[in-house]
Amino acid sequence: MVGADVSDLAQFQHPRFARMYERISAESERRGTAEHRDRLLSGLAGRVIEVGAGNGMNFGHYPDTVTEVVAVEPDDHLRCLAEQAAARAEVPVRVMAGHATALPVAAASFDAAVASLVLCSVSDVSAALAELRRALKPDGELRFFEHVRSDKPWFVLLQDTITPLWSRVGGGCHPNRDTAAAVSAAGFDIDELDRFSFAPLRFFPSHAHVLGRARPRPTTQ
Repeated sequence: MVGADVSDLAQFQHPRFARMYERISAESERRGTAEHRDRLLSGLAGRVIEVGAGNGMNFGHYPDTVTEVVAVEPDDHLRCLAEQAAARAEVPVRVMAGHATALPVAAASFDAAVASLVLCSVSDVSAALAELRRALKPDGELRFFEHVRSDKPWFVLLQDTITPLWSRVGGGCHPNRDTAAAVSAAGFDIDELDRFSFAPLRFFPSHAHVLGRARPRPTTQ
């Protein structure tokens, strides 16, 4: 089975945010995100699906053991930039139009799935994770790197307060999501989870992130 029709991507266009992200992603890389991308993708092999690939910042970090990356991105501007990044990548990268809750790929066709700084912005986290699980082979692996809900009560209050406005101006980003809990609830067993704080942008406070590895939980017959 292939995900639902993705021909109409109008609702996923955020041109102002896309242009802003193009500028700030370079600063974020210099401030430590590049090193986290290296950790995220280390040891991957075979076919990989990357959801919400943005402007392709991960492409230069994939190891040469990866035989193909299928990168799905709904935003037209970011997808154009991702195609340019794919042309420079040292591993084969195929950029596709699509979105996380209806991946245009066959079931059980990937050795690994990557969600990098994207689960904060999808409209339905459960549906997106279900699609990633569908795309993975039974022995496949999910890698995720996301900024998440804080464990500090005062910062949680701030996150909850700013989320409605932040999501409107930030391409749907919800800074208060508990991504690790969502991964587990979606039928994955988390093998590794590193929780840490850092400030990817100069004028933003340091905030919580998680970087993890998970595998589809075997289904009971």
